[in-house]
Amino acid sequence: MADNPSVMNLPKVTLTLRIIKSFEYRTEKSAVLHDVDLEQTRVRDLKDRTREIISTQPGWKPFRNTHLDTLKLYTKAHGAKTSNLIINLDHDELIFEDDDAFLVSLGVENETEISFFNRETYDAFKLNPQTKWT
Repeated sequence: MADNPSVMNLPKVTLTLRIIKSFEYRTEKSAVLHDVDLEQTRVRDLKDRTREIISTQPGWKPFRNTHLDTLKLYTKAHGAKTSNLIINLDHDELIFEDDDAFLVSLGVENETEISFFNRETYDAFKLNPQTKWT
């Protein structure tokens, strides 16, 4: 077995995807994905898998008309969470810009929470981060 953890085969992990419909109204629902292989799963694969859940599983109908195009790391297990309840508005470097990147190369690990949202509405909310529901 290799001494370097980055060389060892990683086990399949569990991720939580925070599907955001509205930033202003804090409309979010979480999808828990089990058995995700971080070394074989690309950003585009994670987006596709999550869209499949939204389009086929019950309870997701209100989210089916939302154009979801961007993933951003929200928090890692046992890590500090943001004070904003819907999304981390800081650290845009945590946005997964490259659809071909493997999740392991982006620092994703077991029990990571990732936000999935529409980039245009995110950018608008960042300019005026006011919620309509408190």
